[in-house]
Amino acid sequence: MFRRRPLLLAGLSAAGCFAGRSAVGAEPPYPSQPITLIAPFSGGGSADAAARLLAAHAPRHLPNTRATITVENRPGASGAIGTNAVARAVPDGFTLLLARTASSAILPAIDPRTPYAWDEFTMLGLLHETPFVVCVRADAPWRSLADLLGALREAPGRLAFATTGPATILDLGVRQLFVSSGLPIDAGTALPLRGGAEALAAVVSGDAHFVGSGLTDAMPALSARSVRALVVGSGERHSLLPDVPTAKEADAESLTAITGWSAVFGPSSLPAPVVEAWVNAIASLGSDRAWMEAARRSGSVPRSSSPSATRDFLQAQIALYGDLARRLGLI
Repeated sequence: MFRRRPLLLAGLSAAGCFAGRSAVGAEPPYPSQPITLIAPFSGGGSADAAARLLAAHAPRHLPNTRATITVENRPGASGAIGTNAVARAVPDGFTLLLARTASSAILPAIDPRTPYAWDEFTMLGLLHETPFVVCVRADAPWRSLADLLGALREAPGRLAFATTGPATILDLGVRQLFVSSGLPIDAGTALPLRGGAEALAAVVSGDAHFVGSGLTDAMPALSARSVRALVVGSGERHSLLPDVPTAKEADAESLTAITGWSAVFGPSSLPAPVVEAWVNAIASLGSDRAWMEAARRSGSVPRSSSPSATRDFLQAQIALYGDLARRLGLI
């Protein structure tokens, strides 16, 4: 026994040394450095707000709960500049994209000059959707969507609508409304602006008569009662707008297909541990009360989904906007 005891102690000592080296040399949990989350639109808009909401809530669900996510706004070309930057980034999990409808669905669907393909990314998950609303200034004479459509029918081109460009839901949603209501595609005159907040401001100032917008962009003006919503493009009345008719109730059901959304994408070929970390984090957000309440307050509808479900959703969006653009004569 006396001979075997030193050998046993030596063995335990050696095992302890090996374990110590292994712990010291082990990879730190992801993310081991700050993540840059690129929002491909300017600060102050709904994309920026969605990115900052994610940056505030996601870290506690990542393996490294002390993770830091820094939002970087890279606007331009309807979101193509920031989106392309992520497509070309090193696939290490430290540069990610707050993917949006205009830049990740509409542009690839309708513009062959888009420098990336819709499926040229690692899709980590959908976060939430945002219904489409049509708004007028609070003192506008049109009390319903039917009133506004009647005015457009009586004098095509006389009323102006605020838009952020042809490759955005602010433009395509309104033109979808025109066509589905039997109006010409140019029933209203487009007033191009740089962002959703500016589009709402144009209605408040009287420079534009109406706007079709994602609810998150419209909520500040709606809360301030400086604009009124005539319709919300959702299947049921929205909790933030209980008195506003749904698209079906307003006889404009085609608007339910026009929806804003946010997702998390990375460059192609992200490492499996990074993908797993984000899949788990996004799934956890789906039951995170603080996250859910914050998303709802912004006007969004939380919708966490898996990478495969996100891919299916995006593929359907590509088909939707491609078909819409062809019917509207845009491509």
